Amino acid sequence: MTSATASPDKNGFQASAWHFAALLAGNFALALGPWLVRLADTGPVSAAFWRVLLPVPVLAFLAWRGRTPKPLDRRLALLVLMAGMFFAFDLASWHIGIERTRLANATLFGNAGAVILMIWGLIAARRAPSSKEAAGVLAALSGGTILLGRSLEISASTFIGDLFCLAAGLFYAFYLLPAQKARGALGQWTVLLLVCLSASPLLLAMALASGEPVWPGAAGWSPILILALSSQIVGQGLLVFSLRHFSPLVIGMALLTQPALAGLVGWLAFGETLLPLDLVGMGLVAAALVLAKGTPPARVPNARSG
Repeated sequence: MTSATASPDKNGFQASAWHFAALLAGNFALALGPWLVRLADTGPVSAAFWRVLLPVPVLAFLAWRGRTPKPLDRRLALLVLMAGMFFAFDLASWHIGIERTRLANATLFGNAGAVILMIWGLIAARRAPSSKEAAGVLAALSGGTILLGRSLEISASTFIGDLFCLAAGLFYAFYLLPAQKARGALGQWTVLLLVCLSASPLLLAMALASGEPVWPGAAGWSPILILALSSQIVGQGLLVFSLRHFSPLVIGMALLTQPALAGLVGWLAFGETLLPLDLVGMGLVAAALVLAKGTPPARVPNARSG
């Protein structure tokens, strides 16, 4: 019987079967998010409000256990507030998009932040892209164009839904930039707790301003509670446990289980069929995500936590 823990590779990554199982399970939990958003009858932005508010007690306990001696000074507080604002915009846009487009599209475009960060890294470094980076950007643009064109063929509503999910990917990238800087000083769970605390009132304000029902109706609390638990606690917790043990390329490949599962749920639960051209577009966007995850300037330590 072989040891469960592999020897470190030349990049310093060391993973066991448990880490790999946690990586897949975390992505699986996050992939159920779009389905649960549709099952909830609170309104999409209201569902986002509950998903960041309800886990706060658990996050507070985890933040207390993993606390760091670094104080929350003015600079760190500003970084966390910025991250919370963009996280609120990310979830609001993504949830609205989920209601209007196919689940597979929503998951792919919602994770577009990885490609956006790769492009941002090139701009910040003021250098031309490498062949791999150029291929990633080209694949993202080509696949995105195909998927947007297919959505426009279906209806204007699904096209608008795709645009909302693309906007969510942009907001998610701008959430990660300040959040990553704060994580080094405060720790993962403390940052996530503070982000949820700063994002929740903004999401509630947006939900009320749009006239959405905030309190669950006939569907009850089950979809909201499972959404909060699976996305913010189980999914995020398993990824925190596993991601540091894998290379960006492996993380990018594991990330692709999310749109695959979302597409399957969309087909089984909502009859969302995918034609060969859809699969081509998804394959191109998926390849771009893998390339972006494997690019050092834009390395994203976390998959989508939404």
